[in-house]
Amino acid sequence: MISAVNGGMQGADNVGEARAPEGVDVSQMRREELVAHNLKVIEAHFHNENPESIDKAIGLYAPDIVWEAPNRGQVYTDPARVREAYMAIFRTVHFNRTITLRRFATEDFVFDDQLCDMTVVGDEMPNLGFKPGDRISMRLVHCFEMRDGRIAREIAFEMSRPYDGPTDFDSIPPGSTVAEYPEGPHFSELAPVHFDTA
Repeated sequence: MISAVNGGMQGADNVGEARAPEGVDVSQMRREELVAHNLKVIEAHFHNENPESIDKAIGLYAPDIVWEAPNRGQVYTDPARVREAYMAIFRTVHFNRTITLRRFATEDFVFDDQLCDMTVVGDEMPNLGFKPGDRISMRLVHCFEMRDGRIAREIAFEMSRPYDGPTDFDSIPPGSTVAEYPEGPHFSELAPVHFDTA
């Protein structure tokens, strides 16, 4: 889950000490073991999406990583460029709240779908389309392609909309995980979450 605190996208207090199994040979795993492993890798990746431990998140990539943000026209194939892109994100947006709607995996893919209430504080994300001070409601959907227990491709569909604008409307299933960030610039203005009724 992308759950950003100021200057980062994942706070340690949200998922505990999430760690991906290191040096694990996935070639002999049964399907359910591999699916569980893939979910652990993604949890550890998100957990480490912050300035202090971003190298751990990047360390979960395959050597030939492809990182894409298609809504902003960004594609990176070098881990150093991916790191630079993350650091630019940390300097550009601060989160007020995230809601993880769903996450599931197969042997080869992990899908993650969430809502992010964030405030723009910088201007280092190419083609974001918002300026410092703007509040954004982003539907953030990730598709991770997994290979040999590592992330081979990360596609982040960042669908940014003006907060409380005409397109800021989403279905929130009961049981969705909500994380709030008191350091967020608009934290004091958070409205109650309205979950779907059964």
